[in-house]
Amino acid sequence: MSRLPGALARLPLPIIGAPLFIISNPKLVIAQCKAGVVGAMPALNARPASQLDEWLAEITETLAAHDRAHPESPAAPFAINQIVHKSNDRLEHDLEVCARYKVPMVITSLGARTDVNEAVHAWGGVVMHDIINNAFAHKAIEKGADGLIAVAAGAGGHAGTKSPFALIQEIREWFDGPVALSGAIASGGAVLAAQAMGADFAYIGSAFIATEEARAAEAYKQAIVDGNSDDIVYSNLFTGVHGNYLKPSIRAAGLDPDNLPESDPSKMNFGGDAKKAWKDIWGCGQGIGAITKVVPAAELVARLKREYDAATARLLG
Repeated sequence: MSRLPGALARLPLPIIGAPLFIISNPKLVIAQCKAGVVGAMPALNARPASQLDEWLAEITETLAAHDRAHPESPAAPFAINQIVHKSNDRLEHDLEVCARYKVPMVITSLGARTDVNEAVHAWGGVVMHDIINNAFAHKAIEKGADGLIAVAAGAGGHAGTKSPFALIQEIREWFDGPVALSGAIASGGAVLAAQAMGADFAYIGSAFIATEEARAAEAYKQAIVDGNSDDIVYSNLFTGVHGNYLKPSIRAAGLDPDNLPESDPSKMNFGGDAKKAWKDIWGCGQGIGAITKVVPAAELVARLKREYDAATARLLG
């Protein structure tokens, strides 16, 4: 059994909603947390930077009001994703804003940094760092992260190539802290399977794109509903880091998804230029065959809970 910090120990359903670049917003985060799963968004989604303060005020005040009205079913904690790569010139500002609101969880990406972890710990927050292999997992924990998000093959957006079976097994040989598994998880049965492998949580992103609260184009949501794993391509063209994307959006940009050029990783960019250049390229994971309609986030979580309970019951006979 993992050592889980208080922010993660009392979730009614073991799910962390992945922070979705451009798409996640306070409305989605609040809906996720009220439904009992960790809601998350990238700090960089708030533009201009001053908007982050407004968004965190909205999230914290709304969830506090919910908890006062529903003490029997308090909201799950929320998380803010920080890109710690050198191209993110907002990191210091965004961390200061998170500190003012004592954000319960920070998800760090693209580089493990001791100073960032120490800053989050200073206000009592928990740091989960996303990794794509065991070597990066070791570095993250050595630099002070509390837990890991194992981004396995099939995950949406920036994803690794490791089988989830191999990745979780290798991590659990040495680490007994909190671990979330990402990669093609879009059903309650898959959530239970993640736990059976040794993860504490499922990390779900693409399924939440096809929700009413998500700030995504309707065509994007419909492409997820209509698509399956054959509609996903793995490329580093758009940010310099390999990730999974929907083929229809690549075709719409005038590119052939089956013959994409390689990008120079040294030029990866996660600031405004990247957002403008590729704003209509749609990140997505391979699990979308389980998504059959656009629904409110609460309805998606309710389905996952029903399926999770049914899968558990089947295993218990």
